[in-house]
Amino acid sequence: MTGADVLLLALGAVAVGAGVLVVATRHLVRAGLYLVVCLGALAGDYLVLTAELVAWVQVLIYVGAVVVLLLFAVMLTRAPIGASDDLDRPGWPAALIGGGAGLGLTVLLVDAFRWTRVELPAAGTAERLGEQVFRSWVLPFEVLSVLLLAALVGAIVLSRPDIGRRPDTASTDEGGRA
Repeated sequence: MTGADVLLLALGAVAVGAGVLVVATRHLVRAGLYLVVCLGALAGDYLVLTAELVAWVQVLIYVGAVVVLLLFAVMLTRAPIGASDDLDRPGWPAALIGGGAGLGLTVLLVDAFRWTRVELPAAGTAERLGEQVFRSWVLPFEVLSVLLLAALVGAIVLSRPDIGRRPDTASTDEGGRA
C-alpha cells in the first residue's frame, strides 16, 4: 500500500465522517459547515488522483458557491440557527435504508468486478474536458444555473413577508375611504 493509497483512504474517511455529521446534527448551520468539510475532503481525493482541474472546480463550484448559497438561504429565511426540535426525528429508519443501500452497492460492485484489474484510459487534459463540457453538457449546466437562481429568488421571497402579500380588505383605498 503506497502513501497515495493511505492518503486517499484517510480523505475518504474524513468525507464519510463529515457526511454522517451533515445528516446527524441538529444544528442547520453546522450541517452546512460539515458539508464544506465533506466537499473539501472530496477535492483532496481528486488531488490525490491527479485530477487537479476537477479538484479546483469542486472547491470553486461546490464549496465556494453551493454551500455559500445554502448558508445564505438559511440566513435569509430566518431558519433557527441553534438546535432545532423539528430536526429531532428517530434516525434508525434512515440508518437502516442507508446501510442497506450501501451494503447492496458493495455487493454489486464486488460481484461485478471481483478482483480484476481495470485498465485506465489515458489521462485527460483541461482542453479535452472543456471540449466535452461545452459540447455535450451545456444544457444540464444551464438548467442547473436556472435552478440555483430560482432557489435564491425563493429564499428572498420567503425571507421578506411583505413580498406577495395581498392588501387587507379593511384597509383604506387610494381615495382615503375605509
